[in-house]
Amino acid sequence: MASASGACSCDARHACFSTILFLAIGKLSREEFRRQKDLDAARKAGTAPAALDEEGKPINPHIPQYISQAPWYLDTGAPSLSHQRRPTTEKPPNEIDTWYDRGARGPAAKKYRKGACENCGAMTHKKQDCLERPRKKGARYTNRDIQADEVIQAVPAGYDAKRDRWNGYDPSEHTRIYEEFDAIEAARKKHREEEIDKQMTTDLAAARKVANAGKEKKDADPDFGSSDEEDADEDKYADAADAVGQKLDTKTRITVRNLRIREDTAKYLINLDPESAYYDPKTRSMRDAPIKNVPPEEAKFAGENFFRYTGEAPEVQHLQLFAWQASQRGNDIHLNAAPTQGQLLHEDYQEKKEKMRDVNKVSVLAKYGGEQYLERAPREVLDGHSENYVEYSRTGQVVKGQERVKARSKYPEDVYINNHTAVWGSWYDMATGDWGYSCCHSSVHMSYCSGDAGKAASRSSTAQALLASSSSQGEKAAEGTKARIEQNYSKKRIGEGNVTLDKERLAEALADERKRKARGDNEEDREADRHNKKKRAPEIGTHDVTEEELEAYRMSRRKTEDPMANYLDKNAY
Repeated sequence: MASASGACSCDARHACFSTILFLAIGKLSREEFRRQKDLDAARKAGTAPAALDEEGKPINPHIPQYISQAPWYLDTGAPSLSHQRRPTTEKPPNEIDTWYDRGARGPAAKKYRKGACENCGAMTHKKQDCLERPRKKGARYTNRDIQADEVIQAVPAGYDAKRDRWNGYDPSEHTRIYEEFDAIEAARKKHREEEIDKQMTTDLAAARKVANAGKEKKDADPDFGSSDEEDADEDKYADAADAVGQKLDTKTRITVRNLRIREDTAKYLINLDPESAYYDPKTRSMRDAPIKNVPPEEAKFAGENFFRYTGEAPEVQHLQLFAWQASQRGNDIHLNAAPTQGQLLHEDYQEKKEKMRDVNKVSVLAKYGGEQYLERAPREVLDGHSENYVEYSRTGQVVKGQERVKARSKYPEDVYINNHTAVWGSWYDMATGDWGYSCCHSSVHMSYCSGDAGKAASRSSTAQALLASSSSQGEKAAEGTKARIEQNYSKKRIGEGNVTLDKERLAEALADERKRKARGDNEEDREADRHNKKKRAPEIGTHDVTEEELEAYRMSRRKTEDPMANYLDKNAY
């Protein structure tokens, strides 16, 4: 234990030795560790003296171990708090402010030294790094005009100094830019003053000439001239006088717009609608047009995409695309590094492409033919443009001139089949929702035309069908209506079910069908057939087409799906 005088007892000295031993070897035995704990408790209680550092200063025992214990890279093997104190050495100079002296040179040698530059004789660089003018015979062979050695200074660069892009910049060098600008501006002002003096001299000579001529006329005629005319002349010359607040007159005033002026409206202020084009404040770009309904040619700002795809911008994009594709194929082409090379290669590529296209076209035409189909009609013929004057009325009728011919498609038009006068789909039945022919109101495709009788039958059947579905008549009336509809207008009436044919009428119908096909189907023949049918005996029902005529049409119809249709005997029927 410690004595009253403060000297360490044997146990305390042993504990200090144990602490040093622990710091040295990093591991204590169980007994040594217990003694260390007891010593630390005694120091905190004040019964044991405090530990001393290398300078003999006491260490506060209440300092935590993680503060008092030095890290492994600062460990001195003895209790110390020097790692917690600031270093007493002087602070090193600021590395950012220190830089080497530009252009500093030392003494120049009188003779060439081995290992020096062969061109100028300096020892601090080699011939390939020499900035002097290449000599015809270098200093190595002439031993003349040996340049002084550059002063090489070791400038320490810290973290900030290495990353400072303005490190080593001398602000005084920027004064040379101001001096050059001032000299150019002074020369420009002097040139403008000379032009102004020359112009004023010319205008003054012209004014004197006019004044002398007026004076001569006034002397000859006392009544010539008036005060009003003199005021007008003064106003005329006042327009060309120097403007107030301007350095130059109105004729030589030049506006130089180096920066954005106040009259320019910012892009984001053109349209304040939040739904308008997006404005990127970081790059100050607005790709789309802020106002959509205005043509790009008339808008104040049509968007950067408009300028990006106008002028020579698309050509540059084609060049960039060509350079990328060529580099992918293994060619060393870069548009920014070698723009002239890229331009020449692209032009050569376009020429070869056109030649190959012509060669392929000629070879294909020589092999397969068809050159006559490549001749295209003039655009005036295709678009229907001509110089013929045509004048129309309010109703669309041609008043003066010749009406334009309607264009026809490649498909057959105005061709009717089976005695129809309208095409399929020209009539729609509102009651049943079926499409049909407007000439006979038949909803059966490829059916034979029944004329006005078919329209009347269709109207009657539709009305009776609606009446039968909506009325509440008796069963007898309903059966009678159904029987009449089925008898006269149903599909079973013509060509379905058990049909009995008259051989004489069938022979007449076949002869009529054969005659109709022989002379062709036109409107006059149709009218003649209808007239002949009216002269014959009336048929039962209201249909114009009989069972015999329908059977004759079926027998004489060409069956295209039959593989032996081409070998049918035309005189078979």
